[in-house]
Amino acid sequence: MVWVLDSTLREGEQTPGVYFDKHIKLAIANLLNEVGIDIIEAGHPMVTQEIHSAVKSIAQKDFKSIVGAHSRSLKSDVDLALECSVGFLGIFYCVSEERLNTVFKKDLDAAIQQITDVIKYAKSQNPKLLIRYTPEDTVRSQFENVVKAAVAAVEAGADIISVADTTGYMVTGTQRNMYDYISRLKSEFDKRNLKPKIAVHCHNDRGLALANALDAYRGGAEIIDATVLGLGERAGIVDLAELLVVLTVDYGIQKWNLQKLTELYELVSKHSGIPIPANYPVTGKNAFTHCAGVHTHAASINPMHYESLNPEILGRERNFALDHMSGIASLRYALKLINEEDLDEDIQQDVLKEVKAVGQRGRTVDLAELKHIVDAVKHHQTYTK
Repeated sequence: MVWVLDSTLREGEQTPGVYFDKHIKLAIANLLNEVGIDIIEAGHPMVTQEIHSAVKSIAQKDFKSIVGAHSRSLKSDVDLALECSVGFLGIFYCVSEERLNTVFKKDLDAAIQQITDVIKYAKSQNPKLLIRYTPEDTVRSQFENVVKAAVAAVEAGADIISVADTTGYMVTGTQRNMYDYISRLKSEFDKRNLKPKIAVHCHNDRGLALANALDAYRGGAEIIDATVLGLGERAGIVDLAELLVVLTVDYGIQKWNLQKLTELYELVSKHSGIPIPANYPVTGKNAFTHCAGVHTHAASINPMHYESLNPEILGRERNFALDHMSGIASLRYALKLINEEDLDEDIQQDVLKEVKAVGQRGRTVDLAELKHIVDAVKHHQTYTK
């Protein structure tokens, strides 16, 4: 069964200008737990004392979700995370030749020694600690380096190996696809009789984060990282709501409370200062709003004519927007909703003209305004008779 790791409180805070106050972090974590997220990555305790305090506070909650922290491959970072009493620790260290030579100034063996020493140290302090090792920028690193470091990490005590597409480099249907990469990596572990969980952390630079994550899942990945609103470095990572809906509806995995997602997204949006785009899948204002006349007419008869997702699974309702695209069928449907379905044909046509005029000014007409338009048209017709 696939796990989902939410990193809104860690990767999400790497979005420029985004920071959540401690009490908001706790509220976000509460909702993530209610949604049923498997692992909540609560932050990197080394970054600031405030983050350290927030991670500790969240870890003290009696959650079903596992609460985790982020850490460099340094014992000092591990100590700070352990002070927070987390149940999960994510350790990262890049093993690409270019980064080793120009940034770290050390060879692969020395890097692996540092990685394994830290993992062994963390396990010695808490044998029950779930440890993930991530070769940062995994998919652009030399594959043999990734395998050597990952195998050593597992033998040292790592429970999870994360494949990081740090720059959104992977593209489904090409030679650099996640399905093949994960399959190949799992094969290397099988040869050595090692069975770590495989996680994926997919960035969205090409707009393919969700597609790559699902490709990885098909290839055998068991943990997928995501954030609310897809927050994160640059273009962010996998959007949590989109991921959960696809896993639920299309892969048949029934384990998450999707009806909490709207509340969660509104909270994160408000306190991150990042608005939810109106056309965003699943959580956007227009995700279940029908506009064009042909669409609204057909959808009013059977929503599945123009929907592949039922808004009820998210606790949402479908809407019908009236504007310059509206036809008489969609207007009649809306008139029925405001108990004005018995209007004469000429009044309906005049109401439709007014609706289209509003639409041409770049607005939509909601049901409350429609009632005002109907009243005005009735008054005008009475006055002119």
